[in-house]
Amino acid sequence: MEPKNQISTKAVQVWRVSGFLFSLIEWGIAAGAVVLSALFDIPKWIPVVLFILAAAGTVIAVFVLPSLRIKHWRYEVREKEIEIQKGLFVIRRTLVPMVRVQHVDTRQGPILAKYGLSSVEISTAATTHEIPALDYMEAEQLRKYISLMAVVEDDDV
Repeated sequence: MEPKNQISTKAVQVWRVSGFLFSLIEWGIAAGAVVLSALFDIPKWIPVVLFILAAAGTVIAVFVLPSLRIKHWRYEVREKEIEIQKGLFVIRRTLVPMVRVQHVDTRQGPILAKYGLSSVEISTAATTHEIPALDYMEAEQLRKYISLMAVVEDDDV
């Protein structure tokens, strides 16, 4: 049975904005190729191919991937564990035991803040797990709940 909680549907807009900003790098590289082909003896097909790749990358990053990512992002916080499910083509499910949680943070960059969202980062000794794009108040409540449960679990051991 998959985890029952979904991240905010506003995550799609956040990922679209992030994808667009990332695609600006691709467009910059394509534009740089145009300049270089004008200054040096570089085949004219190279900038054309780079512009086609930039256009395809923009469409994928802005329109395709965000809609696919949201479909499989799920999480559930239980008394003894946190389950996170994510992936596009390969679905990855992770269980984080509460006894392994060292600290929990919320993170909110400028794009998340614009949409009233925040991410929850759960740190263990080995790694950090993220539940992205939750409504700000939901993220704060989740952070406090996980912190409380991790302390309770740690005291029981």
